Amino acid sequence: MAEKDISRRIFIKRLGTGVAGSGLALSQLSAAVSAGKDDDAGEKAPKDQVLLQLTVNGKAVRLHIPASLTLAELLRDRLNLSGTKVVCNHGECGACTVLLDGKAVYSCHILALDAAGKEVLTVEGLLKGEELHPLQEAFVKEDGLQCGFCTPGQIMSAYALLKQKPHPTPDDIREGMAGNLCRCGAYPKIAQSVLAAAKSNARAER
Repeated sequence: MAEKDISRRIFIKRLGTGVAGSGLALSQLSAAVSAGKDDDAGEKAPKDQVLLQLTVNGKAVRLHIPASLTLAELLRDRLNLSGTKVVCNHGECGACTVLLDGKAVYSCHILALDAAGKEVLTVEGLLKGEELHPLQEAFVKEDGLQCGFCTPGQIMSAYALLKQKPHPTPDDIREGMAGNLCRCGAYPKIAQSVLAAAKSNARAER
């Protein structure tokens, strides 16, 4: 394989799956968890802030936040989980999609406090160490992206869809991911990636 092709694949793998620097992000999440525990150690809450407790990618998180903070802002700015993208900031494009108690939601359109006591899963949470989730790997192999900016949201919506419908039809994919926009128009490849992941899961079940 040509060096140019290898470089392109590495670039897509890092950017398109939305988990570049994931090891650092997850270590920073662990640091935030520890800091959150200190928040609850009898210290007075900062003015105009409230204590939030939730689970993010399997880790219990406790920290003080302003009541106006959105879930997307919490993930990106407080927990350094930058795989979640904010594009429209109006709950319309789907780039900020994460799972909240197993349901795909627009994190830019939800207050962080609405996630209190719930479980949040981001694109970083799909990783097993540094190993990509089969769905992320399918997006890489099938070139299910162009610029890659909407890809994390696409992957999270697809993940929720496959949990609900492990063997989706093309129509299921179009309907289930209708809330995720791709400005590059990579929809055929996105659908192909989801179908490939579903087939891979089916083979693994045999």
